[in-house]
Amino acid sequence: MRSSQTQKLVQMVQLAILVALVIVLQLVGSFIHIGPTSISLVLIPIALGGMIFGPVVGGFLGLIFGIMTLVAGITGTDGFTYTLFSIQPMATTVICLGKATLAGLCGGLVFKALKKHNRWAATLCAAAIVPIVNTGLFILGGLTLVKDTLNASFVAEGTTLVYFLFIVCAGVNFLGEFGFNMILSPALYRLSLILTKKTDRPVEEPAEEDERTEQPVSEEPSEEGSQKEE
Repeated sequence: MRSSQTQKLVQMVQLAILVALVIVLQLVGSFIHIGPTSISLVLIPIALGGMIFGPVVGGFLGLIFGIMTLVAGITGTDGFTYTLFSIQPMATTVICLGKATLAGLCGGLVFKALKKHNRWAATLCAAAIVPIVNTGLFILGGLTLVKDTLNASFVAEGTTLVYFLFIVCAGVNFLGEFGFNMILSPALYRLSLILTKKTDRPVEEPAEEDERTEQPVSEEPSEEGSQKEE
């Protein structure tokens, strides 16, 4: 029982650390702007959470990232998101929360599906899929949900919305986020091995060992007793 409680406590501490990393890194990244959007430094802890605890936790960490992005837009800290939210609040909320949550969820699902075959390949794919989904859904939302606002507020004359989203917004940012995840993927691999071993450590079950050691004594009649009966 104590081992089970200790295991849960360790998992809670690890999850709290990942949540804190997401919050701190997002606050730091919000001050690093390349073009109209800020770079996302939180994708590494989101990928790591999905690898260690599964897709649901990966999605939860992504949701925290999305909430912070949305709050930055509502408060005006992020001017790009602020403009979108001021004109189309519902669509902006869907994009911010949806892309981040699905990025973490997909990272966890990819790792879970591939780790049985090759854990190293699973780590690389999980680290890669998180920025791909995050940026891909941002572009998809820009082309569909908030295209009118982007065209009116950000797309310069002589350019197109596709150029603005792919090159101006996502281009350098995506390459930086993707490269950052790939460079740190060996560290992700090591951390996932260490932390997964700690969280997956089996709980000792002394009761089963006692049952194995205490074999029932068979009551067989002795040879003398059988001779007397004869």
